[in-house]
Amino acid sequence: MTGRRGRRPGRSDTRSDILSAARDAFAEHGYDRATVRDIAARAGVDAAMVHHWFGTKERLFQAAVDVPFDPQELLLDGAPDDVTRLGEHVVRTLLRAWDSPRGRVALALLRSATSSERAARMLREFVLARVVRPTVARCEPDPHRAAWRGALMASQLAGLVVARYVLRVEPLAGSPAETVVGAVGPTIQGYLTDPLPGAVVERARGAGNVEISTERHVAP
Repeated sequence: MTGRRGRRPGRSDTRSDILSAARDAFAEHGYDRATVRDIAARAGVDAAMVHHWFGTKERLFQAAVDVPFDPQELLLDGAPDDVTRLGEHVVRTLLRAWDSPRGRVALALLRSATSSERAARMLREFVLARVVRPTVARCEPDPHRAAWRGALMASQLAGLVVARYVLRVEPLAGSPAETVVGAVGPTIQGYLTDPLPGAVVERARGAGNVEISTERHVAP
């Protein structure tokens, strides 16, 4: 007797099954090569059920990436009250997330972002919304300066992840996490709290560059 495949409308965990299958597929193949049909087969449902729950592959991808670990929760865990210690805390949190078993999905996202504009857009928003904006908001109330601080911080963190986990640049790749924290943390701290060059601030104001503004996160 063969097992029944297709829709399982009575299963309350169908959505979770699809998400789990999607994480596996995106981790193995990246965004572009993973297909809804393959994800459905892994979950034991048909493609229509995937579309029923998530609508599009892009929305499924967003949901799958959003679940493995929540950077905001990690940032809150042990976050220092003193903003002058935020730099090392951010780097430590980042490494803890990427070194975790679930970090493999995020690594697939990073690789997909190099070839897919949609994946790059989702990665950008994921990092900005969950890591950069909340952190910068603790240090910089001005939206123009916050945009620059966030962009500089994001560029440093992205470079760190690519060098350590994708390109495997030594000695960065093989060093203990705390060694990397000590080396990179002060740079992140500088982007968060050191004075910005006057020309940078004026250029930001003139261009109205608030793409990654933390305005929504600033406490009154």
